Amino acid sequence: MSITVDELSELMKKAAGVTVSPADLQDRADSGFDVLGVDSLGLLGIVGELENRHGVPMPVDAERCKTPRQFLDLVNSAMPAGA
Repeated sequence: MSITVDELSELMKKAAGVTVSPADLQDRADSGFDVLGVDSLGLLGIVGELENRHGVPMPVDAERCKTPRQFLDLVNSAMPAGA
């Protein structure tokens, strides 16, 4: 199982209050979270929501990721198969 751009987009809205469509997020995957309107607390909320949703701790560096692509690459590399 992996976290998709669609799921990240939904989490950005739920945990950080930032609305970015999945298509826009895909196009801007290398833009900084700060440019997209997500601050460090928002990213921490996204990490917490993912941990609750999947029952798996996220990598310690997840909340330090600067871009959506970096975040998805890190989180997905840490997700156990079939989680």
